[in-house]
Amino acid sequence: MALTPDTLASIALAAGQEIMRIYRTDFAVDTKLDKSLLTEADGLAEALILARLAEADPDLKVIAEESVAGGVIPEHGTRFALVDPLDGTKEFVAKNGEFTVNIAIIEHGRAVMGVVYAPALHRLFVAESPSSAWQARAAPDGPVPAKRRPLRIRRAPAGGLSAVASKSHRSPETDAWLARYQVSEIVAAGSSLKFCLVAAGEADVYPRLGRTMEWDTAAGQAVVEAAGGRVLTLDGAPLLYGKRERGYDNPDFVVYGDVSPA
Repeated sequence: MALTPDTLASIALAAGQEIMRIYRTDFAVDTKLDKSLLTEADGLAEALILARLAEADPDLKVIAEESVAGGVIPEHGTRFALVDPLDGTKEFVAKNGEFTVNIAIIEHGRAVMGVVYAPALHRLFVAESPSSAWQARAAPDGPVPAKRRPLRIRRAPAGGLSAVASKSHRSPETDAWLARYQVSEIVAAGSSLKFCLVAAGEADVYPRLGRTMEWDTAAGQAVVEAAGGRVLTLDGAPLLYGKRERGYDNPDFVVYGDVSPA
C-alpha cells in the first residue's frame, strides 16, 4: 500500500468507523493531566491509524496526540506525520457531531498532504498536494468516494465576512481581533472543521488566539492552503511544523480565505 491521498482518506474513514462505534454507546470519559478529555475512541482510533500508516509507509515517523501524552515522541527528520485521532473530544462527549480525524504529512515544516474527516457529519476533506484539494460525502463504513468536489476559498462577500470561532475556546481576545473587520456573522464550530469551512467557501476567516498543538491544526492547514487560503501567525509568518523546542505547540494564528491580514 502506497501513502497516497486516497490511502490517507481510507485510513481516516476506518478510524471514523471505530470512533462511531464508541459514539453510539454510553462511553466513559476520563481526564488527562492537562485537563483535556479522553475517551476509549481516542486510543482505538490512534492505534488503527498508526498501524495503517506503518503498513503504508514503514519509514514514516508519526507524532500522534495520545502517544505524545504517553511520552512517546519519535525522532524525525524533515518528513513526518502529525495525527489527532479524535479532534474535538468535547464535541464528541457532547454528541454534537463536530469532531474530526486529522492526519497530515509534513515536509520541511509545511503541511503538504492531509485529511480531515468528520464521521458523524459524513464530511471528508482531502488535500492531495499543496495546490489541490477536494471534499466529498463519505460514510464511515463506506469506500473512499469517487464523486468529489474541488475545494476552493470564496471571494470575500461585499456585505461582510463570515468568521468562524471555536465552540470551546471563544475568547474576548478573539472578539477584539475580529473587530478589525466588517463581520456579518460569526459561526461557531468545533475541531478542525473550522479550517475546512474556510476551505469550502462557507466562511472567510478563522482567528485562533490561544494554545493549540501541531496535531490539532496540520491537517486542516493542509486542506485550507490547498484550497487557496493562508494560515499565518499574528506577525504574518506562515504557521510551520516540527517545533520540537516548543513541545509541538503553536503560536496564535489566523486562517485567511480571500481576506487580507489587518
